Amino acid sequence: MGFILWILIGAAAGWVATRVLDIQAGPVQTVIVGMAGALVGGLILKSVLAVLGILGGLIGAVLGALVVLWAWDRYGPN
Repeated sequence: MGFILWILIGAAAGWVATRVLDIQAGPVQTVIVGMAGALVGGLILKSVLAVLGILGGLIGAVLGALVVLWAWDRYGPN
């Protein structure tokens, strides 16, 4: 069940991040970026995750996805 939850959080975070940064990405890319963002955000906001639980996970995932998308847009293949 934990893996499915990571996919759902990753999909939500990736969707929010792509909308905030106005980047067009397919559904698979959105989920992958969201999951990568969740990992980055989890490392950055470990204390928030402990305090807020699933909401903290979503916040961390969105922030992490924003960082990953920004780096991908700036330094990725263009």
